[in-house]
Amino acid sequence: MALTTAPGRTPRTGPAGPRPTRRGAGRARLGEGLAGYVFLSPWLIGLMGVTAIPMLLSLWLSFTDYDILTPLSEVRWVGLANYERMFTADPSYWHAVRVTLTFALIAVPLKLAAALGVALLLNRAWRGVGLFRSLFYLPSLLGGSVALAIVWVNMFNRDGAFNSFLALFGVEGLPWVSDPDWALETLMVLAIWQFGAPMVIFLAGLKQVPTELYEAAAVDGAGAWRRFRAVTLPMLSPVIFFNLVLETINGFQGFTAAFVLSNGTGGPVDSTLMYTLKLYISGFTDLEMGYASAMAWVFLVAIGVVTAVFFSTGRFWVHYSDGDDS
Repeated sequence: MALTTAPGRTPRTGPAGPRPTRRGAGRARLGEGLAGYVFLSPWLIGLMGVTAIPMLLSLWLSFTDYDILTPLSEVRWVGLANYERMFTADPSYWHAVRVTLTFALIAVPLKLAAALGVALLLNRAWRGVGLFRSLFYLPSLLGGSVALAIVWVNMFNRDGAFNSFLALFGVEGLPWVSDPDWALETLMVLAIWQFGAPMVIFLAGLKQVPTELYEAAAVDGAGAWRRFRAVTLPMLSPVIFFNLVLETINGFQGFTAAFVLSNGTGGPVDSTLMYTLKLYISGFTDLEMGYASAMAWVFLVAIGVVTAVFFSTGRFWVHYSDGDDS
């Protein structure tokens, strides 16, 4: 007698294995979740111990008169007194705000312009172009190092290399780093000189611009400047936006060079008193950590507002190749 099976069904060739129970599947998912948290635990511990808990503690300290030397159990709650003092009774605070804004509004655009200009020059198949890219990127590797700031100060002091170079042309130099009218500009030049990081990002963006667009523009009679305005800038707008946000935040956070140049005082005559340097002086020199914590939180909110403004206005001038400008 022949065995037949229903159409569309396969005959069983052996005993069926036990179906996984709902409890067993739940245990498997729980085990995978625990394994994931075990691997994430170093990062989570770092997040809580180095970032989250200190941030919450500084928020609480911003409402106190904590001076570092007093135990936390004896800290006195002062409410909004630190914020009121900051906005109404501390002229040096607003001076630091003006110095920081001046630095960021001048140094950041010039740094991005220098980075884009050099990226355009290096976006060609020249012999040894890789070496030049590395040399231009090298200052960014040094970043905000103390050694670089010391070299910069020595180069721009009264007897420095820059004045020696000017003397070759009969020009009398100035004590750039000790002159209140030029000290901040010296820091700006240092910041602009470190354009390597945005330059590399611009280079990556230029590699993604289709050559067909340049060819079509050239066929239409567009010159080099017209091609730059009509093709390069729109296609690079997402990269420009990215660099603008990052460099603006970095410009607001400038500290090392100002600290080294002024020996931690913001001089000469508070001309290099950046916001972060003012915060450091308040917290670690004047031992007013509660007041410094309030300054830090205002600084955080201000950077958040500036970043939000960039993102809210970006849709008007940032253009993506997929047509999504949101």
